[in-house]
Amino acid sequence: MATIELVQGDITEQHVDVIVNAANSSLLGGGGVDGAIHRKGGPDILAECRKLRAGHYGGGLKTGQAVATTAGRLPARWVVHTVGPVWSASQDRSELLADCHRNSLRVTAELGAASVAFPAISTGIYRWPVESAAEIALAAVRDAVGDTPVELVRFVLFDRRTYEAYEACARS
Repeated sequence: MATIELVQGDITEQHVDVIVNAANSSLLGGGGVDGAIHRKGGPDILAECRKLRAGHYGGGLKTGQAVATTAGRLPARWVVHTVGPVWSASQDRSELLADCHRNSLRVTAELGAASVAFPAISTGIYRWPVESAAEIALAAVRDAVGDTPVELVRFVLFDRRTYEAYEACARS
């Protein structure tokens, strides 16, 4: 049974096998978590993302999919990139957000990794309400992690408000 833990902090400083990147579909870096991972990880991450785009992911990574690259200069071994959905009040995209977590865990397992750190996917510029994102993320991870060799799932939450929302959901 995997351990699921919550911490407030910087995902780029986590000593785990895999860091999950809340990427954009281009895989070429952006703002928020994506930008921080590319900046701190260095050019090797971008180089591998460009190779992915030149191959199978030429049209970009679809929402909910996940792919792995090196972690460059980060303390992790790999970065798993996943594209979260943009929040919509008129369309339920919950399954796409759950897919981000399930597919990231699947890729983590395929790498043979034992530990993974997730950010709060889609809660930044994609405007997903934090409480809802926490509920979806924790449920998806709890359901999927048992089918993997992953021993530790850490949610690394950048600010206090996000941490408290995930903590409240984890207790319920």
